[in-house]
Amino acid sequence: MKPMKIAEGIYQLSVNVEDILFEGLWEIPKGVSLNSYIIKGEKTAIVDGVCGWDGVPENLYALLEQMNIAPESIEYLIVNHMEPDHSGWIESFKKINTDFKVVGSKKAKMLLDAFYGQDDNFICVSEGDTLDLGNGHILNFIDIPNVHWPDTIATFDTLTGTLFSCDAFGSFGKIIDDRRYEDELSKEEQRTYEQETIRYYSNVLATFSLQTKKATAKCSELPVKIVAPGHGLMWRNPEKVFKAYSEYTDCSKGPAREEITLIWGSMYGMTGKAVAHAVKALEKEDIVVHVHEVPKDSWGTVLTSAWTSTGIILAMPTYEFKMFPPMGAVLEELGKKKVYNRKAFRFGSYGWSGGAQKELDEILTKLNMNWDFIEPVEFLGSPLDEDLEKISAGVKELVKQVKEICSNK
Repeated sequence: MKPMKIAEGIYQLSVNVEDILFEGLWEIPKGVSLNSYIIKGEKTAIVDGVCGWDGVPENLYALLEQMNIAPESIEYLIVNHMEPDHSGWIESFKKINTDFKVVGSKKAKMLLDAFYGQDDNFICVSEGDTLDLGNGHILNFIDIPNVHWPDTIATFDTLTGTLFSCDAFGSFGKIIDDRRYEDELSKEEQRTYEQETIRYYSNVLATFSLQTKKATAKCSELPVKIVAPGHGLMWRNPEKVFKAYSEYTDCSKGPAREEITLIWGSMYGMTGKAVAHAVKALEKEDIVVHVHEVPKDSWGTVLTSAWTSTGIILAMPTYEFKMFPPMGAVLEELGKKKVYNRKAFRFGSYGWSGGAQKELDEILTKLNMNWDFIEPVEFLGSPLDEDLEKISAGVKELVKQVKEICSNK
């Protein structure tokens, strides 16, 4: 991709990354962009950066070369958030430029030293501090801690109204055809992109929804014209992304959207038979449904659907006195990401013993999930007609409850 001018004296430099697990955990089927920004006043600063993986820093240097900017001329590295996907390149950069200043929070200084031994020439900034680059580019710094590391700040260029937000207001998904702004996408592409934004939010930021809610409110009070995140597309309509992120934060405690996510696993097909029946029952209802089989679907994919769903259906067999293990792992992650206050229904098969309910209750209690369950349906071996009737009734009741609570939001 080529460098792109986005405002007077400000340029975006983006590198697409794919075929990795983000943070070593999360599938990114549509890739992700790593966005850096150059601010050229009388002095030159680069905001955020890229990872240190093979070839990625070199891609960034090639973009700088296209702009006729020598790396040695960059005086400031502004580190909004020092997680290695943004700061890993500094080790490489130090070999080229030994005379630069790093600007970031006090906690970023500590972390950069711990990760890369980089705490020389560090300027600690906090809420209300400014940096004058000349030619009108005065940067204000905003504290937005725990979005999603404790060091996080945002940088606001007062001349152009550009908010450099790093992980806040970001998304998964590659930049395609050099379209850098969300409003350049078609309506269908925007819907797809929103799913990537939800995937990003639920996988990366969800645990810190309270802090993200506060950060969104704080940033929305600024006279922002462009939101320039560290991942994903930029926004020329800041109100849209602020509103979307505010909604995503609210999904944690619920109610979320009028949607149901069915998460299921089956050892020998007995629970699978009941799932097929439940899906047919759901198809008769006027409600959005997401269906995921574990462990075939990753927990990040499941989390993406569960985050916006007010209703959850769990279908799994008992395995050695406990839940089917992939279901237990997914539920643990949903709890850690604070998917709270859902309406839920469970059914499944057992063989020589039950016991899934006991482990389910333990996880829900341990992680304070506060899910409200309809009476579960368990059956020995293959489901009988009477079991399937109970499952149909449970599905209908769940749909009813989800619609009622969502209509009262």
